[in-house]
Amino acid sequence: MHKQWPQIADELNPLVAALRTAQPDVMKGFSQMAQAALKTNALDTKTKELVALAISVAVRCDACITFHAKAAVKAGASDAEIAECMGLAVYMGAGPSVMYAAQAMEAVAQWREE
Repeated sequence: MHKQWPQIADELNPLVAALRTAQPDVMKGFSQMAQAALKTNALDTKTKELVALAISVAVRCDACITFHAKAAVKAGASDAEIAECMGLAVYMGAGPSVMYAAQAMEAVAQWREE
């Protein structure tokens, strides 16, 4: 395996907590935005997490990949659904997204083992 995705999340959690302490108003606003964006309306949670995972790949954010891979697995996303979303991410992000899509698939596999 290339990266230990659950470990990346574990290492980032205290860093994000420190940022919340250092910038409470900014992080409160970010949390409110995340809650609003993830609220189920026309799209269910699984679909939103699949979209977020694809965007994570397209923007090349390792931390985003691990957190959204975990959430997609928790929401019940199948490997086929994730793979199809990786195809969209590659289409939107070109060659570099191929490399991140492969890593996202690895992250999903590791979260399934948790």
